[in-house]
Amino acid sequence: MEFEREYRQAVGLVERELEDCFLGDAPQRELLDAMRYSLLAGGKRIRPVLVLKFCQALCGSMEPALDYACGVEMLHTYSLIHDDLPCMDNDDLRRGKPTCHKVYGECNAVLAGDALQAEAFRRIAASERSAGPAANGRACAILGEAAGAMTGICAGQYLDMSWQGRALGEEDLTQIHLWKTAALLKAACLLGLAASPAEATQAQWAAAEAYARELGIAFQIRDDMLDQESTTQELGKPVGSDEANGKCTFAALYGLDKCRQLVAEHTLLAKGAVSGAFADARFLCLLADRLAGRDH
Repeated sequence: MEFEREYRQAVGLVERELEDCFLGDAPQRELLDAMRYSLLAGGKRIRPVLVLKFCQALCGSMEPALDYACGVEMLHTYSLIHDDLPCMDNDDLRRGKPTCHKVYGECNAVLAGDALQAEAFRRIAASERSAGPAANGRACAILGEAAGAMTGICAGQYLDMSWQGRALGEEDLTQIHLWKTAALLKAACLLGLAASPAEATQAQWAAAEAYARELGIAFQIRDDMLDQESTTQELGKPVGSDEANGKCTFAALYGLDKCRQLVAEHTLLAKGAVSGAFADARFLCLLADRLAGRDH
């Protein structure tokens, strides 16, 4: 199908760029290997695809957003490395492979995550493909907000860890995942607009934010469902770890039937947000549908 072809094309662009990262002889070769191990471990590459496709929706090309796409995947990988650490979720598997700290040790895993985060910002700040230096500065601010302790990944991770064992309601659980999950999806969508030489309207910026919010909540609810419905082999990561760690999930709060309904509702809202804002939002709408129905 056309969607699969477009998705593979976007992923292929990112993969070729990432393959060239952190090569060569160096005294810190083991650290660079740890970074490459996690960065090239597979995955759906949803976030860089969003960067590329929002840029394309605005200007007709993915090329201006390639460095931003690589940056957002580096930052996402850093967050996964740290999330898996013994002091966090203490997971042994990620994408069907031993986690970074199991292969390279905890110290190297911490450093690999730190270095990937730093490289994400360097790559974006130095981009010569984007709309220019002003766009790069704006992009760094967007990514910094998504990564940070106010409304980003670190804030969400803090709540996720510190609220373990508590009975959470819908509002608290949604807050965790707006920061931990949706924030980086939002950054990916906005980075695509920032990279484009064609300037986005305020309505398009707002549409991208709304799409990412609804997509992020639908994504997390589906993730929680898979943690109950799937197996470790199918997911490539341990199932049941949230329950074992005393974390509240959407599946535990609502049950699977209600979760299916909520995924459908949030997906519909995501599609509605972009349908009227961009001349061709077909791929973005199909992506929302595919993520809602994913099995891993």
